[in-house]
Amino acid sequence: MSAMRVLIGETAHARYAGLLRQAAPELELHGSADPLELAHWAVSCPLWLGQPDLLAPLLAQGHKPQWLQSTWAGITPLLAADLPRDYRLSRAVGIFGQVMAEYVLCHLLAHERQLFARLAAQVERRWDDRLPQSLAGRRVLIVGCGDIGLSVARFLAPFGIELYGVASRARVLAPFLEVAGLDQLPRLASQADYLINLLPDTPATRDIYDAALFARLKPSALLINAGRGVAVVDADLVAALQQDQLAGAVIDVCRQEPLPAGHPFWSAPHLLLTGHSAAPTEPRLMVQLFVDNLRRYQAGSELRGAVDFVRGY
Repeated sequence: MSAMRVLIGETAHARYAGLLRQAAPELELHGSADPLELAHWAVSCPLWLGQPDLLAPLLAQGHKPQWLQSTWAGITPLLAADLPRDYRLSRAVGIFGQVMAEYVLCHLLAHERQLFARLAAQVERRWDDRLPQSLAGRRVLIVGCGDIGLSVARFLAPFGIELYGVASRARVLAPFLEVAGLDQLPRLASQADYLINLLPDTPATRDIYDAALFARLKPSALLINAGRGVAVVDADLVAALQQDQLAGAVIDVCRQEPLPAGHPFWSAPHLLLTGHSAAPTEPRLMVQLFVDNLRRYQAGSELRGAVDFVRGY
């Protein structure tokens, strides 16, 4: 029946189709990464699954699903002012926690163990016998305490880390010692050894890491941005690194991707670029989420990751 026709707009559409045929053989699947093919099938498919950057152009052309399941946690392309909002939209939730935690832990340990300094010393044939310290007792501030941020905190807790959080509003949330509202970011950031941004892109979360905030950081602090590039004022971060206002930055997400050749991030001191690789979508987990949400959709229930268009997530 027509309600079971699914459009898969994904670079890896064949992989998704294969997994979906096993998990929900009753579905009629039409997948592509080609804009013309997607537009052709969009007319007859009420259910869409895929990347916001591939599906947003279909909305701009006047096509509209009954329900769209994003394969990304971020849905910014679908929130453009000229696009419709009278359909059900859900974003990817519950599938990025471990892989994001592995990314964060990797860079926390690399920083504590001075991994890159030791690599540089080896290249220079210089014996580096400085002793590292432990993550135990370090203060980590996770900015963005939703599904992913909470998962990261739970993975870090066994290392004896003091966990603090910033969210849209203050709340009590284990294992955090404190979760404060966004207005408390300057206070908590000034006390943090590690500042980890996991915020979505909303008007309230843009340009919040600026010169004033960097001036408050410990000179030994490390910034990790795996949320959205627009949260960081690029020029202010470069200047802060040049002035040793913080020890370093790990930048996974940028305002423009790929990063332009002349961008100062390429040569900024103590800045590591990781090319938007922190938490890739695992198709197997994504298909499990889609099938679960499909059952909820058919039952008229609340979708996991249901998006509030007004909030933007």
